[in-house]
Amino acid sequence: MQADRLTHLYVDQLKDLYSAESQLVSALPKMAKAASSDELRSGFEHHLEQTKGHVDRLERVFASLDESPKGKKCSGMKGLIDEGAELIKEELPPEELDAGLIAAAQRVEHYEIAAYGCVRTYAELLGDDDNAALLNQTLDEEKATDGKLTELAKRINVEAMESESSAGLAAKQEEKPKRGRARAKTA
Repeated sequence: MQADRLTHLYVDQLKDLYSAESQLVSALPKMAKAASSDELRSGFEHHLEQTKGHVDRLERVFASLDESPKGKKCSGMKGLIDEGAELIKEELPPEELDAGLIAAAQRVEHYEIAAYGCVRTYAELLGDDDNAALLNQTLDEEKATDGKLTELAKRINVEAMESESSAGLAAKQEEKPKRGRARAKTA
């Protein structure tokens, strides 16, 4: 009875992940297009190909369980993707948008890391060792992607900060002549 309950949860969580990964296949090209950094764009494109592989792996897991991957919509991923889409619609300087895209992507990665960690553990507990290995492979890839985003953020976040400082300095410099002209008129 207990194994049946865990099996039900395992399949349900796998369906959630399948929906999440399928949604990402649609969202990642939009993120890549919005990125101004060539390295970030390339990272999103690479992760798109990886994500397609994650979908394929999940389909293999479902086939081995004689279950359908369909029938569930991952609300959590939908929310994360919607937040990223809202960010893209904002009129942000390129460096700031790139920093925001990294933050959005890392939230997605952390969500997936948690989800894959759980289903891998369920598979292990249920003695589903082959699928546990497949799920662990995806988990490792998600962790690696998060690590790459962290490294990229170290540079891009600084660029966003410097861009903001430069914009603030330029705005102050534009104000000085205006103030000077106003004084000249009154003198």
